[in-house]
Amino acid sequence: MTPQCNVSRHGVNTMEHILNLPSSGDITPTLPRRVTIAVDPSAASRQALIYARNILPDGAEVRLVSVAETPHSIFPLARQAGRALNPARQELLHDATETLEEAKQRIADSKFKIATELVDLAKHGGDVVSALVDAAHAWSAELLIVGTRQHHGLPRWVEGTVSGQLPRHLRCPVLIVPEACRTPIDHLPERILFAVDGSPQSVSALRYGVRFANRDTCLRSVYVIDDAVRPGDLVPDALEPAFTAEGKHALAAADKVLPGVSAQPTSAVLGTGRNDDDVAHAIVREADSWHAQLVVMGTHGRRGAARWILGSVAARVARITRTPLLLVHHDAPSRPGPESDRAHDA
Repeated sequence: MTPQCNVSRHGVNTMEHILNLPSSGDITPTLPRRVTIAVDPSAASRQALIYARNILPDGAEVRLVSVAETPHSIFPLARQAGRALNPARQELLHDATETLEEAKQRIADSKFKIATELVDLAKHGGDVVSALVDAAHAWSAELLIVGTRQHHGLPRWVEGTVSGQLPRHLRCPVLIVPEACRTPIDHLPERILFAVDGSPQSVSALRYGVRFANRDTCLRSVYVIDDAVRPGDLVPDALEPAFTAEGKHALAAADKVLPGVSAQPTSAVLGTGRNDDDVAHAIVREADSWHAQLVVMGTHGRRGAARWILGSVAARVARITRTPLLLVHHDAPSRPGPESDRAHDA
């Protein structure tokens, strides 16, 4: 049975505690209010919509974006067909339009302000990743939500881009919702796991991730030491004390944030197995065993002992996780900007 923590439908602003500001007693929601959701015909996309409608606040501005690929990107010999492929292009546009309408209907009974955007790659140029990045940036999105399906013939525009290219190019965080999500909640996450390394990027992820939490949310920070022995490793056991010390230092940074947010923070230094294991699988195992409903990681981390946070681990976590994954760029704001505030006031 999944451990329970009592959490309200919408989170509260805890940034006064994080920034050591005096508490006013009048707490303002800081959940993302300007959100782009990438949609396609897949079940993964539908799962992302379900998760989004349960974590976003009433009145949030939600822009659904569907990308219509060009026949050239689907059929290798399409350029030789010329105008003969116009019907195929029209069908792709029609399918993308229908996808938008179906997605809109799925969240029509929410209290969101919903808009739609169809991106035609024949006119936009580039690829799906650049189209989604441009759409999110042009609209000043605070968050991009995408669905992903692991190991089973992903739609081409999702495979390899969600956990790889998108986080590297986006200035806003990316929330990846796996189709096999095992936590179909109807409220904000009750249990949030933070994978940390002590870097400024990791702290940015902490500060953004706690926007989905309140005092009753169970929060846990973990640092993973890669203990796996591989060919060419030199005296890995001798480095264990140094890695453990660095892990404790990373968790100390988290301890400056999480106790000001939740009454129930915990932390741990974890290790991988000695053989046939890696950091990504250790994070996913911890998320599963702890019954996390959201995993939060930073991207574009430092080199050295914490190089696993650079993106390769995040990409592997995205490929194997059954828990929604929030990837946060180090420039992500920890509280809504002026545009979001104006939208809320409107």
